[in-house]
Amino acid sequence: MPYQKRKSSEVVGVLILIGFLLMLAGCGGGTPSVPAPAKGKAAPVEKKAVVEPKPGEKPGVATKAEPEYAYNPAGKPDPFKPFIQLTPTKAGVKGVPLTPLQRYETNQLKLVAIIAAREGNVALVEDSAGKGYFLKKGTAIGKNDGKVTQILKDRVVIQELEQDISGQTKQSEVLLYLYRPEEGTEP
Repeated sequence: MPYQKRKSSEVVGVLILIGFLLMLAGCGGGTPSVPAPAKGKAAPVEKKAVVEPKPGEKPGVATKAEPEYAYNPAGKPDPFKPFIQLTPTKAGVKGVPLTPLQRYETNQLKLVAIIAAREGNVALVEDSAGKGYFLKKGTAIGKNDGKVTQILKDRVVIQELEQDISGQTKQSEVLLYLYRPEEGTEP
């Protein structure tokens, strides 16, 4: 039994010695060998730029001249600008509280009736809870600064301001119909 333990410890010692020699051979401090050039072709010669030493530097030490990097932001987005722009509420901007009609999107309101009058037509819209509101020309409506521009016999025309992804404000026209096409022409 002691003979087997001694033999196995000798084998382990030999394996450790071989591994150490392989590591030592792989970490040799020699220079890497350069492959021989092909026949008939000369090996390219690298030219090293020699920079004159500045006053106060040692003349034997050559320094590499590296070009300075300068960032050019032209045509690139600002990396520190947030993707989502938070807009202040309209009540905070104007200092005037919002009317009930300005708290709804225009597509949440349903046009119920149009009343013809001498002073101008008056429209009646209804919210999802069934509460009715009267509209006249110039009435503020919707969350996007909408204003009623026309009240015709079958529809109401509303001008709204919309902001696109790039932040530009565009004016769009929203129509509220008295009769929706899927409902037919009869009430």
